[in-house]
Amino acid sequence: MVEKIINLRSDDEAIKLYGSLDENLRFAEKHFDVQIAARERKLRIRGDHRGVRQATDFFLEHLAVIRGELGEPRDPAGPKALLGEERVPVKPALEFFHKGKVIRARTKNQERYIAAAQKYDVVFSIGPAGTGKTYLAMAVAVDYLKKRRVSRIILTRPAVEAGESLGFLPGDMYAKINPYLRPLYDALYDMMDAEEVARYVDRGVIEIAPLAFMRGRTLNDSFVILDEGQNTTHWQMKMFLTRLGFSSRAIITGDITQVDLPEKKRSGLIEVQAILKRVKGVKFCYLTRRDVVRHKVVQDIVRAYEKHSESKE
Repeated sequence: MVEKIINLRSDDEAIKLYGSLDENLRFAEKHFDVQIAARERKLRIRGDHRGVRQATDFFLEHLAVIRGELGEPRDPAGPKALLGEERVPVKPALEFFHKGKVIRARTKNQERYIAAAQKYDVVFSIGPAGTGKTYLAMAVAVDYLKKRRVSRIILTRPAVEAGESLGFLPGDMYAKINPYLRPLYDALYDMMDAEEVARYVDRGVIEIAPLAFMRGRTLNDSFVILDEGQNTTHWQMKMFLTRLGFSSRAIITGDITQVDLPEKKRSGLIEVQAILKRVKGVKFCYLTRRDVVRHKVVQDIVRAYEKHSESKE
């Protein structure tokens, strides 16, 4: 039994080398009869001498293409695998490498969502609970920050009570609003170490605040995420969208089937679909129950509520 370690230069390089859904890793394990462990920027290959050598050559060839040392292969499917004429594509998938793991889209709609977030200045992600709206937005934002494409991340959501009242909770203003912002922290901690998050928050590189705190500001060189957008009013949505400054982009997420506003107030997220549908630089992405990536029962719950709503119309 021998072991070979391939050191990679960057997270982006690792993503490209592993392939979409780790297809290159699975291919190598199957065809070269080796065991592969990929963590952070190290690729460990274990097995007999012949298998390890073949797998190593396989990955080094792919790596040379990724680094531009061999030039692009003629075949658009990718460089030849070292077995006959079979080929394995090495393509830059819509994936992110955060906190030692790969975060990727799991459905076609999620792929379209991430692609839109990388292309458009303002993206609206609308869909039911569990479809990855906030989580994927956070992945894109962290990726932009790590690659220094923006200088800060701003995370916000309206402080609207979901059928409960928190007005009598003890503590100062920040203690009262913290429960509203907890889901944003949860997504952030899943992609960055707690110490790193704390350091960025202290330096103002990451800011998490209620939507009301955005009034009167101009947000330059920022990646801004507005979560729970269905709970904004017409004026709050307009206020938020007009905060964007130079070199900034925004993602607005929300579930228009779960509006917690008083009955007389119309959701800004529902209205904005008609208002901005023809504005260049703005993209609407729609996720459905088929994109739910939580427990399987969540899909069934979403569908049950859809049927109930349809029967009442």
